[in-house]
Amino acid sequence: MYDKPFIPVIQKTSILIIMALVSIVAFAVAFFSREVIISSTYDMKVKAAIQMKQAMAMLKDIRMEKGVFVDIENDPNETALVGTQFSLITTDEGDLDAKLTTLDPNFSAAMVELLTKAGLTSGDTIAVMLTGSMPGANMAMLIACDALDIHPIVITSIGASQWGANDPDMTWLDMEKLLFDEGLISIRSIAASIGGRNDQGRLLSPKGRELIRNNISEHGLPLITGDGLKDNIQKRMDHFGYRNYKSVVNVGGGVASLGTSFNLRLLPPGIVYRKDIEAISRSGGIDGAVVKFIKRNIPLIHVLNIQNLTEELGMAFAPIPLPEIGKGSLYAVEKYSLTVTMLSFLLVSGMVFGVGWRSHQQIKQRMMDHEPDSVI
Repeated sequence: MYDKPFIPVIQKTSILIIMALVSIVAFAVAFFSREVIISSTYDMKVKAAIQMKQAMAMLKDIRMEKGVFVDIENDPNETALVGTQFSLITTDEGDLDAKLTTLDPNFSAAMVELLTKAGLTSGDTIAVMLTGSMPGANMAMLIACDALDIHPIVITSIGASQWGANDPDMTWLDMEKLLFDEGLISIRSIAASIGGRNDQGRLLSPKGRELIRNNISEHGLPLITGDGLKDNIQKRMDHFGYRNYKSVVNVGGGVASLGTSFNLRLLPPGIVYRKDIEAISRSGGIDGAVVKFIKRNIPLIHVLNIQNLTEELGMAFAPIPLPEIGKGSLYAVEKYSLTVTMLSFLLVSGMVFGVGWRSHQQIKQRMMDHEPDSVI
Protein backbone atom coordinates (compact mmCIF):
# COMPACT_ATOMS: atom_id res chain seq x y z
CA MET A 1 0.00 0.00 0.00
CA TYR A 2 1.40 3.39 -1.06
CA ASP A 3 1.05 6.69 0.77
CA LYS A 4 -1.00 9.41 -0.87
CA PRO A 5 1.45 11.44 -3.00
CA PHE A 6 2.55 14.73 -1.54
CA ILE A 7 1.40 17.73 -3.66
CA PRO A 8 1.88 21.28 -2.34
CA VAL A 9 -0.98 23.68 -3.05
CA ILE A 10 1.01 25.50 -5.72
CA GLN A 11 0.99 22.31 -7.82
CA LYS A 12 -2.68 21.50 -7.45
CA THR A 13 -4.59 21.91 -10.69
CA SER A 14 -7.67 23.29 -8.94
CA ILE A 15 -5.62 26.00 -7.19
CA LEU A 16 -3.88 26.98 -10.42
CA ILE A 17 -7.22 27.26 -12.22
CA ILE A 18 -8.63 29.43 -9.44
CA MET A 19 -5.53 31.66 -9.52
CA ALA A 20 -5.80 32.01 -13.29
CA LEU A 21 -9.49 32.91 -13.11
CA VAL A 22 -8.92 35.46 -10.34
CA SER A 23 -6.05 37.02 -12.34
CA ILE A 24 -8.20 37.27 -15.47
CA VAL A 25 -11.06 38.88 -13.56
CA ALA A 26 -8.68 41.33 -11.83
CA PHE A 27 -7.12 42.28 -15.19
CA ALA A 28 -10.54 42.77 -16.78
CA VAL A 29 -11.74 44.96 -13.92
CA ALA A 30 -8.59 47.12 -14.12
CA PHE A 31 -8.72 47.29 -17.93
CA PHE A 32 -12.35 48.39 -18.05
CA SER A 33 -11.82 50.97 -15.31
CA ARG A 34 -10.50 53.35 -17.98
CA GLU A 35 -12.11 56.74 -18.09
CA VAL A 36 -11.91 59.46 -20.73
CA ILE A 37 -10.61 62.74 -19.34
CA ILE A 38 -11.62 65.60 -21.63
CA SER A 39 -9.31 68.62 -21.78
CA SER A 40 -10.55 71.58 -19.76
CA THR A 41 -9.97 73.73 -22.87
CA TYR A 42 -11.65 71.28 -25.25
CA ASP A 43 -14.22 73.77 -26.59
CA MET A 44 -11.60 76.47 -27.19
CA LYS A 45 -9.30 73.99 -28.93
CA VAL A 46 -12.05 72.81 -31.25
CA LYS A 47 -13.05 76.42 -31.96
CA ALA A 48 -9.45 77.35 -32.80
CA ALA A 49 -8.91 74.30 -35.02
CA ILE A 50 -12.14 74.92 -36.95
CA GLN A 51 -11.20 78.56 -37.43
CA MET A 52 -7.75 77.60 -38.69
CA LYS A 53 -9.32 75.13 -41.12
CA GLN A 54 -11.48 77.96 -42.46
CA ALA A 55 -8.47 80.27 -42.66
CA MET A 56 -6.46 77.71 -44.63
CA ALA A 57 -9.37 77.09 -47.00
CA MET A 58 -9.77 80.83 -47.65
CA LEU A 59 -6.06 81.29 -48.39
CA LYS A 60 -6.04 78.22 -50.62
CA ASP A 61 -8.96 79.56 -52.67
CA ILE A 62 -7.13 82.85 -53.22
CA ARG A 63 -3.91 81.05 -54.15
CA MET A 64 -5.77 78.84 -56.61
CA GLU A 65 -7.50 81.86 -58.17
CA LYS A 66 -4.03 83.27 -58.82
CA GLY A 67 -3.12 80.10 -60.67
CA VAL A 68 -0.70 78.73 -58.11
CA PHE A 69 0.34 75.18 -58.88
CA VAL A 70 -0.08 72.71 -56.00
CA ASP A 71 2.98 70.49 -55.74
CA ILE A 72 1.38 67.26 -54.52
CA GLU A 73 4.78 65.72 -53.86
CA ASN A 74 5.81 68.43 -51.40
CA ASP A 75 2.28 69.46 -50.38
CA PRO A 76 0.55 66.07 -50.05
CA ASN A 77 -2.44 67.50 -48.18
CA GLU A 78 -2.95 70.04 -51.00
CA THR A 79 -3.08 73.07 -48.74
CA ALA A 80 -1.55 75.36 -51.41
CA LEU A 81 0.29 77.00 -48.51
CA VAL A 82 3.62 75.20 -48.85
CA GLY A 83 6.16 77.51 -50.44
CA THR A 84 8.93 76.72 -52.87
CA GLN A 85 12.43 75.45 -52.26
CA PHE A 86 14.03 78.58 -53.70
CA SER A 87 12.87 82.16 -54.25
CA LEU A 88 14.22 85.69 -54.08
CA ILE A 89 13.10 86.05 -50.44
CA THR A 90 14.24 82.62 -49.20
CA THR A 91 16.63 83.20 -46.32
CA ASP A 92 17.70 79.74 -45.23
CA GLU A 93 17.21 75.99 -45.45
CA GLY A 94 13.93 74.67 -44.10
CA ASP A 95 12.43 71.43 -42.84
CA LEU A 96 9.53 70.52 -45.13
CA ASP A 97 8.00 68.07 -42.64
CA ALA A 98 7.94 70.77 -39.97
CA LYS A 99 6.08 73.12 -42.33
CA LEU A 100 3.57 70.37 -43.17
CA THR A 101 2.98 69.73 -39.46
CA THR A 102 2.08 73.36 -38.76
CA LEU A 103 -0.41 73.28 -41.65
CA ASP A 104 -2.64 70.95 -39.66
CA PRO A 105 -5.66 72.81 -38.21
CA ASN A 106 -5.10 70.92 -34.96
CA PHE A 107 -1.87 72.89 -34.59
CA SER A 108 -4.01 75.81 -33.45
CA ALA A 109 -5.40 73.58 -30.70
CA ALA A 110 -1.78 72.83 -29.77
CA MET A 111 -1.14 76.57 -29.43
CA VAL A 112 -4.16 76.81 -27.11
CA GLU A 113 -2.53 74.10 -25.02
CA LEU A 114 0.78 75.98 -24.83
CA LEU A 115 -0.85 79.31 -23.99
CA THR A 116 -2.86 77.63 -21.25
CA LYS A 117 0.18 75.80 -19.86
CA ALA A 118 1.97 79.15 -19.64
CA GLY A 119 -0.77 80.29 -17.25
CA LEU A 120 -2.30 82.85 -19.62
CA THR A 121 -5.92 83.86 -19.14
CA SER A 122 -8.50 86.05 -20.83
CA GLY A 123 -7.41 89.67 -21.18
CA ASP A 124 -3.66 89.02 -20.90
CA THR A 125 -1.27 90.80 -23.26
CA ILE A 126 1.63 88.95 -24.86
CA ALA A 127 4.52 89.88 -27.17
CA VAL A 128 4.60 87.75 -30.32
CA MET A 129 7.47 87.45 -32.81
CA LEU A 130 6.74 85.76 -36.12
CA THR A 131 8.72 85.00 -39.27
CA GLY A 132 7.67 84.05 -42.77
CA SER A 133 9.09 80.57 -42.30
CA MET A 134 6.02 78.86 -40.81
CA PRO A 135 2.79 80.56 -41.90
CA GLY A 136 0.80 77.66 -40.45
CA ALA A 137 2.27 78.19 -36.99
CA ASN A 138 1.75 81.96 -37.32
CA MET A 139 -1.96 81.70 -38.02
CA ALA A 140 -2.34 78.91 -35.46
CA MET A 141 -0.91 81.14 -32.72
CA LEU A 142 -2.97 84.22 -33.63
CA ILE A 143 -6.17 82.18 -33.88
CA ALA A 144 -5.42 80.49 -30.54
CA CYS A 145 -5.02 83.94 -28.97
CA ASP A 146 -8.48 84.87 -30.24
CA ALA A 147 -9.97 81.66 -28.87
CA LEU A 148 -8.56 82.45 -25.42
CA ASP A 149 -9.27 86.21 -25.62
CA ILE A 150 -5.56 86.98 -25.30
CA HIS A 151 -4.20 90.20 -26.82
CA PRO A 152 -1.01 89.72 -28.90
CA ILE A 153 1.34 92.55 -29.91
CA VAL A 154 2.95 91.21 -33.09
CA ILE A 155 6.20 91.98 -34.91
CA THR A 156 7.16 89.98 -38.00
CA SER A 157 10.30 89.32 -40.00
CA ILE A 158 9.26 88.72 -43.59
CA GLY A 159 12.06 86.61 -45.03
CA ALA A 160 11.25 82.90 -45.02
CA SER A 161 13.15 79.65 -45.05
CA GLN A 162 12.48 77.00 -47.70
CA TRP A 163 8.86 75.81 -48.02
CA GLY A 164 7.54 78.72 -45.96
CA ALA A 165 5.77 81.93 -47.03
CA ASN A 166 8.58 82.63 -49.49
CA ASP A 167 6.48 83.61 -52.51
CA PRO A 168 7.11 87.36 -53.10
CA ASP A 169 3.50 87.64 -54.28
CA MET A 170 2.14 86.04 -51.07
CA THR A 171 4.31 86.87 -48.08
CA TRP A 172 3.20 86.34 -44.49
CA LEU A 173 2.10 90.00 -44.36
CA ASP A 174 -0.14 89.38 -47.37
CA MET A 175 -1.64 86.32 -45.71
CA GLU A 176 -2.03 88.19 -42.43
CA LYS A 177 -3.98 91.02 -44.11
CA LEU A 178 -6.28 88.57 -45.90
CA LEU A 179 -6.99 86.73 -42.66
CA PHE A 180 -7.63 90.02 -40.84
CA ASP A 181 -9.95 91.35 -43.54
CA GLU A 182 -11.99 88.13 -43.40
CA GLY A 183 -12.27 88.35 -39.60
CA LEU A 184 -10.28 85.13 -39.11
CA ILE A 185 -7.71 86.90 -36.93
CA SER A 186 -8.30 90.04 -34.90
CA ILE A 187 -4.90 91.74 -35.01
CA ARG A 188 -2.05 92.47 -37.41
CA SER A 189 1.66 93.14 -37.06
CA ILE A 190 2.67 96.57 -35.77
CA ALA A 191 6.11 96.52 -37.47
CA ALA A 192 8.25 94.28 -39.64
CA SER A 193 11.86 93.60 -40.54
CA ILE A 194 13.52 91.97 -43.54
CA GLY A 195 14.66 88.98 -41.51
CA GLY A 196 17.38 86.57 -42.52
CA ARG A 197 21.02 87.04 -41.54
CA ASN A 198 21.45 89.94 -39.08
CA ASP A 199 17.68 90.54 -39.49
CA GLN A 200 18.63 92.69 -42.50
CA GLY A 201 18.54 90.13 -45.28
CA ARG A 202 22.25 89.56 -45.60
CA LEU A 203 22.88 86.84 -48.22
CA LEU A 204 19.64 87.77 -49.97
CA SER A 205 20.05 89.42 -53.35
CA PRO A 206 19.50 93.20 -53.58
CA LYS A 207 16.31 92.41 -55.49
CA GLY A 208 15.11 90.14 -52.70
CA ARG A 209 15.67 92.81 -50.06
CA GLU A 210 13.90 95.34 -52.26
CA LEU A 211 10.89 93.07 -52.67
CA ILE A 212 10.57 92.68 -48.89
CA ARG A 213 10.96 96.42 -48.23
CA ASN A 214 8.28 97.17 -50.81
CA ASN A 215 5.98 94.57 -49.27
CA ILE A 216 6.35 96.10 -45.82
CA SER A 217 5.72 99.56 -47.26
CA GLU A 218 2.60 98.38 -49.11
CA HIS A 219 1.14 97.24 -45.79
CA GLY A 220 1.90 100.58 -44.19
CA LEU A 221 4.16 99.15 -41.49
CA PRO A 222 7.34 100.64 -40.02
CA LEU A 223 10.46 98.92 -41.32
CA ILE A 224 12.77 97.81 -38.51
CA THR A 225 16.27 98.49 -39.76
CA GLY A 226 19.36 99.70 -37.93
CA ASP A 227 23.14 99.63 -37.99
CA GLY A 228 23.34 95.91 -37.25
CA LEU A 229 21.71 93.03 -35.43
CA LYS A 230 22.04 94.59 -31.98
CA ASP A 231 20.44 97.81 -33.19
CA ASN A 232 17.62 95.90 -34.92
CA ILE A 233 16.90 94.02 -31.70
CA GLN A 234 16.73 97.25 -29.71
CA LYS A 235 14.40 98.86 -32.27
CA ARG A 236 12.19 95.78 -32.02
CA MET A 237 12.06 96.15 -28.25
CA ASP A 238 11.21 99.84 -28.65
CA HIS A 239 8.20 98.89 -30.76
CA PHE A 240 7.04 96.42 -28.11
CA GLY A 241 7.39 99.03 -25.38
CA TYR A 242 6.87 98.29 -21.70
CA ARG A 243 3.34 96.94 -21.56
CA ASN A 244 2.34 94.46 -18.88
CA TYR A 245 3.34 91.41 -20.91
CA LYS A 246 2.45 88.06 -19.37
CA SER A 247 4.43 86.00 -21.88
CA VAL A 248 6.55 86.29 -25.01
CA VAL A 249 5.98 84.01 -28.00
CA ASN A 250 8.57 83.14 -30.60
CA VAL A 251 7.53 81.32 -33.78
CA GLY A 252 10.41 80.28 -36.00
CA GLY A 253 14.14 80.90 -35.80
CA GLY A 254 14.40 84.65 -36.31
CA VAL A 255 17.84 85.86 -35.23
CA ALA A 256 16.46 89.16 -33.90
CA SER A 257 14.14 87.14 -31.65
CA LEU A 258 16.63 84.56 -30.43
CA GLY A 259 19.95 86.40 -30.68
CA THR A 260 23.31 84.65 -30.35
CA SER A 261 23.85 84.61 -26.58
CA PHE A 262 22.88 80.98 -26.04
CA ASN A 263 23.06 77.66 -27.83
CA LEU A 264 19.93 77.52 -29.97
CA ARG A 265 20.15 73.76 -30.38
CA LEU A 266 19.74 73.32 -26.63
CA LEU A 267 16.69 75.56 -26.31
CA PRO A 268 13.69 73.24 -25.82
CA PRO A 269 10.39 73.92 -27.57
CA GLY A 270 7.34 74.72 -25.50
CA ILE A 271 7.41 76.72 -22.26
CA VAL A 272 10.84 78.15 -21.40
CA TYR A 273 11.78 80.03 -18.22
CA ARG A 274 14.72 82.18 -17.17
CA LYS A 275 16.55 79.28 -15.53
CA ASP A 276 16.38 77.33 -18.82
CA ILE A 277 18.08 80.14 -20.72
CA GLU A 278 20.73 80.70 -18.04
CA ALA A 279 21.70 77.02 -18.23
CA ILE A 280 22.66 77.33 -21.92
CA SER A 281 23.98 80.89 -22.00
CA ARG A 282 27.39 81.66 -23.47
CA SER A 283 29.57 84.74 -23.28
CA GLY A 284 30.21 87.13 -26.13
CA GLY A 285 26.82 86.75 -27.81
CA ILE A 286 24.02 89.22 -28.45
CA ASP A 287 20.83 88.96 -26.41
CA GLY A 288 17.83 88.59 -28.71
CA ALA A 289 14.45 90.13 -27.95
CA VAL A 290 13.36 86.82 -26.39
CA VAL A 291 16.23 86.90 -23.90
CA LYS A 292 15.49 90.50 -22.97
CA PHE A 293 11.92 89.50 -22.10
CA ILE A 294 12.98 86.40 -20.21
CA LYS A 295 15.40 88.45 -18.11
CA ARG A 296 12.30 90.29 -16.87
CA ASN A 297 11.03 86.88 -15.71
CA ILE A 298 8.49 86.78 -18.54
CA PRO A 299 8.06 83.14 -19.71
CA LEU A 300 8.72 82.21 -23.33
CA ILE A 301 6.51 80.05 -25.55
CA HIS A 302 9.00 78.73 -28.09
CA VAL A 303 7.52 77.29 -31.29
CA LEU A 304 10.43 75.69 -33.11
CA ASN A 305 11.95 72.18 -33.30
CA ILE A 306 8.50 71.08 -34.37
CA GLN A 307 9.08 67.33 -34.18
CA ASN A 308 10.09 67.54 -30.52
CA LEU A 309 7.15 69.84 -29.84
CA THR A 310 4.64 67.43 -31.39
CA GLU A 311 6.09 64.55 -29.36
CA GLU A 312 5.63 66.61 -26.21
CA LEU A 313 2.03 67.47 -27.12
CA GLY A 314 1.05 64.03 -28.42
CA MET A 315 0.46 65.19 -32.01
CA ALA A 316 1.23 63.54 -35.32
CA PHE A 317 4.31 64.83 -37.14
CA ALA A 318 3.77 65.65 -40.83
CA PRO A 319 0.44 63.75 -40.94
CA ILE A 320 -1.02 62.53 -44.22
CA PRO A 321 -3.97 62.97 -44.47
CA LEU A 322 -4.76 65.71 -41.99
CA PRO A 323 -6.17 64.31 -38.71
CA GLU A 324 -9.76 64.88 -37.70
CA ILE A 325 -10.45 67.89 -35.51
CA GLY A 326 -11.33 67.06 -31.90
CA LYS A 327 -9.61 63.67 -31.84
CA GLY A 328 -6.40 62.67 -30.08
CA SER A 329 -4.63 63.33 -26.81
CA LEU A 330 -4.69 67.10 -27.34
CA TYR A 331 -8.42 66.98 -26.74
CA ALA A 332 -8.95 64.01 -24.42
CA VAL A 333 -6.95 61.18 -22.88
CA GLU A 334 -7.89 57.76 -21.57
CA LYS A 335 -6.60 56.95 -18.08
CA TYR A 336 -6.92 53.90 -15.88
CA SER A 337 -8.38 54.26 -12.41
CA LEU A 338 -5.35 54.17 -10.13
CA THR A 339 -7.41 52.91 -7.20
CA VAL A 340 -8.96 50.01 -9.10
CA THR A 341 -5.64 49.11 -10.73
CA MET A 342 -3.81 49.07 -7.39
CA LEU A 343 -6.51 46.96 -5.73
CA SER A 344 -6.36 44.47 -8.62
CA PHE A 345 -2.58 44.34 -8.36
CA LEU A 346 -2.68 43.82 -4.59
CA LEU A 347 -5.30 41.08 -4.95
CA VAL A 348 -3.27 39.12 -7.53
CA SER A 349 0.10 39.66 -5.86
CA GLY A 350 -1.38 38.80 -2.45
CA MET A 351 -2.88 35.61 -3.86
CA VAL A 352 0.44 34.57 -5.45
CA PHE A 353 2.36 35.36 -2.28
CA GLY A 354 -0.18 33.52 -0.12
CA VAL A 355 -0.12 30.36 -2.26
CA GLY A 356 3.68 30.48 -2.47
CA TRP A 357 4.04 30.93 1.29
CA ARG A 358 1.59 28.09 2.03
CA SER A 359 3.46 25.80 -0.37
CA HIS A 360 6.77 26.70 1.25
CA GLN A 361 5.36 25.81 4.69
CA GLN A 362 4.00 22.49 3.40
CA ILE A 363 7.32 21.54 1.80
CA LYS A 364 9.22 22.53 4.93
CA GLN A 365 6.91 20.43 7.12
CA ARG A 366 7.15 17.50 4.73
CA MET A 367 10.96 17.57 4.88
CA MET A 368 10.87 17.58 8.69
CA ASP A 369 8.42 14.66 8.90
CA HIS A 370 9.86 12.49 6.14
CA GLU A 371 12.61 9.96 7.15
CA PRO A 372 13.98 8.10 4.13
CA ASP A 373 15.26 4.55 4.62
CA SER A 374 18.98 4.23 5.31
CA VAL A 375 21.10 2.69 2.64
CA ILE A 376 23.50 0.00 4.02
